[in-house]
Amino acid sequence: MSDAVRSGGMDAFASLGDAVRGALSERGFTTPTEPQRRAIPPLAAGENALVIAPTGTGKTETAMLPVFDSLVRDGGPPEGIGALYVTPLRALNRDMQERLEWWGEYLDLDVQVRHGDTTDYQRSKQANDPPDVLVTTPETVQAMLTGKKLRAGLSDLRHVVVDEVHELAASKRGAQFTIAMERLRALAGDYQRIGLSATVGDPEEVGRFLTGDRGCEILEVDAGTNVHLDVVSPEVTQEDERLAGELATGADIASHVRVIRDIVREHESTLVFVNTRQTAEALGSRFKTLGEPVGIHHGSLSKDARIEVEEAFKAGEIDGLICTSSMELGIDVGRVDHVVQYNSPREVARLLQRVGRAGHRRGQTSYGTIITDHPDDTLEAMAIARRAAAGEVEDSGIHHASLDVVANQVVGLLMDFGELDAREAYELVTAAYPFDDLPEATFRDVVRELSSNRLVWIDEERDVLEKSGGTWQYYYRNLSMIPDEETYDVYDISSRRQIGTLDERFVVNFAAPGETFIQRGEMWRINDIDDEEGEVNVAPIEDPGGEVPSWTGQEIPVPRAVAAEVGEMRGVAEPQFAGGASAAAVAREFASRYRTDRRTAEAGLEQVERQVETGGPMPTDRRIVLEGQGRSITLNAAFGHEVNRTLGRLLSALVGQRTGSSVGMDADPYRVELEVPTKVDPGTIIEVLEETDPAHVEALLELALKHSDTLKFTLTHVAAKFGSLKPYQGNKRFGADRLMAALEDTPVFEEAIREVFHTELAVEETADLLADIQSGEVELVSAREPTPIGTGGRSSGREFLVPENADASVIETIRDRIMDDRVILLCVHCHDWHHKTKVRRVRETPRCPECESTRIAALNPWDEEAVAAVRADEKDDEQDRLTRRAFRAANLVQAHGKQAVIALAARGVGPQYAARIIGKLREDEDDFYRDILAQERQYARTQGFWD
Repeated sequence: MSDAVRSGGMDAFASLGDAVRGALSERGFTTPTEPQRRAIPPLAAGENALVIAPTGTGKTETAMLPVFDSLVRDGGPPEGIGALYVTPLRALNRDMQERLEWWGEYLDLDVQVRHGDTTDYQRSKQANDPPDVLVTTPETVQAMLTGKKLRAGLSDLRHVVVDEVHELAASKRGAQFTIAMERLRALAGDYQRIGLSATVGDPEEVGRFLTGDRGCEILEVDAGTNVHLDVVSPEVTQEDERLAGELATGADIASHVRVIRDIVREHESTLVFVNTRQTAEALGSRFKTLGEPVGIHHGSLSKDARIEVEEAFKAGEIDGLICTSSMELGIDVGRVDHVVQYNSPREVARLLQRVGRAGHRRGQTSYGTIITDHPDDTLEAMAIARRAAAGEVEDSGIHHASLDVVANQVVGLLMDFGELDAREAYELVTAAYPFDDLPEATFRDVVRELSSNRLVWIDEERDVLEKSGGTWQYYYRNLSMIPDEETYDVYDISSRRQIGTLDERFVVNFAAPGETFIQRGEMWRINDIDDEEGEVNVAPIEDPGGEVPSWTGQEIPVPRAVAAEVGEMRGVAEPQFAGGASAAAVAREFASRYRTDRRTAEAGLEQVERQVETGGPMPTDRRIVLEGQGRSITLNAAFGHEVNRTLGRLLSALVGQRTGSSVGMDADPYRVELEVPTKVDPGTIIEVLEETDPAHVEALLELALKHSDTLKFTLTHVAAKFGSLKPYQGNKRFGADRLMAALEDTPVFEEAIREVFHTELAVEETADLLADIQSGEVELVSAREPTPIGTGGRSSGREFLVPENADASVIETIRDRIMDDRVILLCVHCHDWHHKTKVRRVRETPRCPECESTRIAALNPWDEEAVAAVRADEKDDEQDRLTRRAFRAANLVQAHGKQAVIALAARGVGPQYAARIIGKLREDEDDFYRDILAQERQYARTQGFWD
């Protein structure tokens, strides 16, 4: 053992025995890192602990050196498994095994890995001759607990290390694993529990999650201290104008690509994080066009493709890697010296996880750059970067009293014990922290539901639970609490050609024989659905020429605290602009407070400055500004995704109830947009907000959710975890409505509601907001006209809630809305004239003022691409398609005048469907709008499910 180890590491390493200190010397460890200095002594003393420290500061060794020391001291390791190292990803298993094997070889400890891909031969070897240390996943622990030989091996367990514990704390997987840890305790007795994470906002709560509230040392090294962040909104240059042509994109996007390209070139190894797989592919294609050595990594790629690009990046064959959350957790890709976050990371924890991947050396600063492209995006990124530096991380969001987890683990307990006293089972489940306040009556309701589904047998006289015929099969089919997202292959029934896939959410909520949908730009009618084979057979319909809806995927929610800080920033800037301060002066002050430059701060404050110039009231964290235009009402509310989504659903339900009409709702972190009947104005919304009792919010939302696809889909997954689907499924597909009716008064329904409330909404915070509005703490103000902030949002995709039955008031609403919508009129004869106007202002027979032609295409108001396509001399395939669609629309308008314009202005109605709607013989004009509504309802039901 070297003197360096003795002197430099005496405080921490002196807690360890000679064998481990010898390994440290051999490995070249001279002084402990900060987490090691603080955590090794209590861990070596056997304390339970949560170690929170930035990525790259040696957390793995911090936890495992005391574990190794325990295993080699006092007569050596036990006969069975001495330690479990649990990670949430299989890829992390692979990395951890490689990282720990050296220590195992030096200390003569057997370190192995076990997960779903482990061979049967290796599994058998592990059962007969258990390793000293096993690296595994939460789901594999569930399987191991039921094997006779593996249970014997686990009975010697002394330590459980849980890596990336924040990832498990926020999920049902984690709630399930806390009961598994109690099952291990029942088998092996007390053992040491160690949690590792780079980012935890509520350490005490996660400590309770880890230990079952039995005491936990919190050993935290501030993640923000060694992080340097810059927020940059790129300025368009002349080079970007040139690059835009090469990349076939706008100059603004070209400027983003250029800035990222330059960062990658300036550094050895750069990770570029994006928020969606679509963005990863789109950005990756731009770099491929430029011939830059940049790869792509996301969850939709095959395992082999991911490993290949990881190895290429590690070997330096590529300089940059564009990735999603697939690279957030500590998969080893070698040394990273810079991280780019493209667009706001939406959460502080996410940013720290990502930027923490840079600077994997002792004491080294992690450098990161956030590239933004929109005022909301820029201010949000500035707020998140400041909060990251200050260590203001979001709470974990533990799933408390998740009933499908209880159901799953009751079955697991019977797999462990064969039979068990019901009271003992309850006490074991509630020893896990997420279930410590579960009422016994609720537990017994869950057990009765399991019994009715023949998964357990209840001996009522002895109050004992026993296995039943379905126990074994259920348990091994449900080792994981991750929802089984099935996909259905879609086949053209005539050619048997596979045309794509549909996800389960679509099939459960929408698909039925006779229904139609668009896939890859073509319209198909469903012939039949084969659930056993996972196939949907379809027949083609003549190309409708309508728009193909796009699915952006579920957005990462922006927390209330982040959105409120953006609101606060607006409130700080408002009086400065109002007092005549220049944009540069205000931006300079913000640049001194936030991690950005003056020009980026100025870009972020641009909407705020224009809001002041127009005289509109400023939406802040203490003021909601309502504005209306036609049938659209916007609440400018800086309260984050979940509160705004909850507020939007509540207002949709209550306004719909008052008017008897449907209400469309869309929410982003800074706005709630409502599409309302004509008689509703901002004053109505203010009345609803001021009159609704905050105590009734939860009950009102539960009623509103009963008609939502979100609840129906969640219910199908919860029902599967209860084993409840089978009785209702029979030989045919179950309907979601039928399932809901069958399960409404059961624990299954109760859990589905709880999950939607927990993951999608913020009921308590929204009730508090209503109370603040009614007390005057939050001000409600109406703007006279649309404001720059209100109209400048980033929409996440409108949820248009169309009614099932079209009564007179709905027909009037549809007519008024379409008349207030805008269209582009384009002459396809001379190509010179095009004009954007409201539908109500279109003449009965539209005519080109330049050439007098009546061949006028009516296009969507944002469809400038179609205008450019019609005018292009040489057209690519996409422009050719757009041109054909425009000519079909023009033929309709020439033949049917304004009626065609009205039909084409509706949502999801292209020329083909417009022709069908117009061509019907009808006596009543209302029937014309009923047919439009039917097509809009089809569009609204299906728009979220495209590949």
